[in-house]
Amino acid sequence: MPDIKTIGILSKPNVESAPEVLERLIAWLGERGVAVRLDEVSAQYLSRADGFVREQVPDGTQLLIVLGGDGTLLSAARAINGREIPLFAVNLGSLGFLTAITVDQLFPELERALRGEHRIGIRRMLHCEVHRGGERVADYTALNDVVLTKMALARVIDLEVYWDKHFICKYKADGLIISTPTGSTAYSLAAGGPIIFPQVAALTITPICPHMLTNRPVIVPDSSGITVWARSEDEEIYLTVDGQVGQPLKRGDRVVCRSSEHTLQLVRPPKMLFFDVLRQKLKWGER
Repeated sequence: MPDIKTIGILSKPNVESAPEVLERLIAWLGERGVAVRLDEVSAQYLSRADGFVREQVPDGTQLLIVLGGDGTLLSAARAINGREIPLFAVNLGSLGFLTAITVDQLFPELERALRGEHRIGIRRMLHCEVHRGGERVADYTALNDVVLTKMALARVIDLEVYWDKHFICKYKADGLIISTPTGSTAYSLAAGGPIIFPQVAALTITPICPHMLTNRPVIVPDSSGITVWARSEDEEIYLTVDGQVGQPLKRGDRVVCRSSEHTLQLVRPPKMLFFDVLRQKLKWGER
C-alpha cells in the first residue's frame, strides 16, 4: 500500500456513539498528518458542511474507514467502485460479520495500517446485469448477494435458472438468492444456505421457501455466469442488490450474474481468522 496521506470516512447514521468516535479519530489522524474526506453523514455528526456524497469520498484516498455495521460496509464497497483502496471497517453495530474491528481495536489497528503491517482479506464481488428485449437496461455490483423476490402478497414467483448453458431448475418460490462466499453468512444463511470460506471460487444459488421441498441450495463454480429468467408477470418480481438497491422486473427479463473483475480489499484484525468470527457471531461453542 502507498503511504497514507488521506483517509476517507463513511459513517452509519443515527448511532449515538458516532460523534465521539469521529472526533477522537479525526484528532488522532491530524496528529499524524493524515487528511480526511468525510461523507455527508460523518460531517453532519460534527456539524460540518464539508461532507461529500459517498461515491466521491474515495477520490484521492489511500484508505477508507467505515464506522457502522455490515450495511454501511456494503454501501462503501459500491462507493469504492473497483478502485484498489483498502476498506477498514469498524463495528458500531451489533452482528457485524464483515466489520470485525471493534472500537477498542480502532487505534491500535489503524496504527498498524499506517505502518503497512495490516492484514488484508480479498473478497470476490458479483457483477449483475439486467437484459430486457435484447437490451442491457441495468448494471450492479454486489459484495454479498443478488436477490429476486416476490412483490405481491402470498404468491410464489417463477424463475428459470441456468449455470453457463446448463439448465438447473425452474423454481416456484418466494424468491432466489445468488450469493458470493462473503454473502453466504448473510441472507443466504438465513434461508438455509451453506457457509462458504471466503477464498473459495464459488457462488451459491439458494431458493427462498420453494414450493418443492426438494429444491435445495446449490454451489457452483464462479468460472461461469448464472442466468435467471423472470417467468412471472410484469413487476411481480423485484431485484435487490446487497439489500440496498434494485428494481422491479418484467416478464422475460434476463438477470445475468457473474464473478466481477473487481475485488474488495478488507483490512482484517491480525489475530482473528474466519472461523474465529463464526464462533463469535454465531455463538458456536469454544473448545
